Amino acid sequence: MEAFNHRLVIFLFASAILIKALEANIAVFDEVWQKRAEEAKKAANEAYNPDPENVAKDFNRRIHEDSETNSTRRNLRKARKGGPCLATNPIDRCWRCRTDWATDRKRLAGCALGFGRRTTGGKDGKLYVVTNPSDSDTVNPQPGTLRYAVIQPYPLWIIFAHDMVIRLSQELMMTDNKTIDARGANVRICNGAQITIQFVKNVIIHGLHIHDIQPGNGGMIRDSVDHFGYRTRSDGDGISIYGSTNIWIDHLSMSKCYDGLIDAIQASTAITISNCHFTNHNEVMLFGGSDSYSGDEKMQITVAFNHFGRGLTQRMPRCRWGFIHVVNNDYTHWLMYAIGGSQHPTIISQGNRFIAPHNPACKEVTKRDYAPESVWKSWNWRSEGDLLLNGAFFVQSGSPFTTRMNKKDVIKAKPGTFVTRLTRFAGSLDCVPNKPC
Repeated sequence: MEAFNHRLVIFLFASAILIKALEANIAVFDEVWQKRAEEAKKAANEAYNPDPENVAKDFNRRIHEDSETNSTRRNLRKARKGGPCLATNPIDRCWRCRTDWATDRKRLAGCALGFGRRTTGGKDGKLYVVTNPSDSDTVNPQPGTLRYAVIQPYPLWIIFAHDMVIRLSQELMMTDNKTIDARGANVRICNGAQITIQFVKNVIIHGLHIHDIQPGNGGMIRDSVDHFGYRTRSDGDGISIYGSTNIWIDHLSMSKCYDGLIDAIQASTAITISNCHFTNHNEVMLFGGSDSYSGDEKMQITVAFNHFGRGLTQRMPRCRWGFIHVVNNDYTHWLMYAIGGSQHPTIISQGNRFIAPHNPACKEVTKRDYAPESVWKSWNWRSEGDLLLNGAFFVQSGSPFTTRMNKKDVIKAKPGTFVTRLTRFAGSLDCVPNKPC
């Protein structure tokens, strides 16, 4: 009987690993993946900030300082007269108005704010130029392709030789310490599989157009220079972040993906999503994949300066468990709701503009799932300085947003009336060398 119980325990443990592996699209959860999962868990613990309110307040301070030292109205007038470059938020002001951006690309690595502020991507590596848009071999990718670049074992800052359309034949598996920088080229990831950031750390993705993504059929895919394996069918997200830390997604234009545009699950944390333009999609962002996975309590994500535009339905984002700072975004369209969640996430909404749809049944910004009011009334969902238009309303719950910071640092985000300026250049930019972007 004791031997039977021992075998049963082993079977159940193996089954649990297999189930988790299948959830991660990993058909064989071998020693390599087990090691990556353990390293990712350690990285998440190290990246987790026990006082996330401090990060949110620091973000607000940076916005306030930036607006005090730079007159947006004055710059708008000059821009209309052919004057200097216009950068309307502190992330963009860090790099966008410099004419040497093409020769000093890695300056971008010091510009992130929010929970992903420590992300440096491939700053410590060489430039790698993608010259070939093909993706014909997922096990032995050709040098010069994007797939070849992202699996290298050292930091790389990946750029593109010219405009290109890349149709990924299977999901693109990222590795640690990479930047994908599409400035200076019109680069489209479309009509194929997704970008997958799984059990890795320190990744920047900047300047891409990502649209019309479909599930990959699965098969043998190389995920590093010294490992490949069989993967099951991928979800069809634009970008899938799974068990990963220190991720910065900036200035992307995204639409029409099969599943989500950006999903972050399995205790992914230290993430900033900024300056993106989202259109024509149903379920936009999912932060936390299961009500039963409490590991997502470590999830900390900043969503800032994005434009949620035409043709969007819901999940901007939909959250579970973690701490989500939604600041100075422009919500001009939604069909069902804007921000939702379950399992008591903390959601701090500051200085956003919410324009409700004409449908009188869909005026509420928020949506809480799988809990009665007696339960969700204790969840911390707060709205501060939001601009609510066309009948939009935000149902608050929980306690007011507080912090242990010095009172001098407690500065509110820019109010929602500033959002159209702060998000004016959301999405992929048309950058030309020797000129500001």
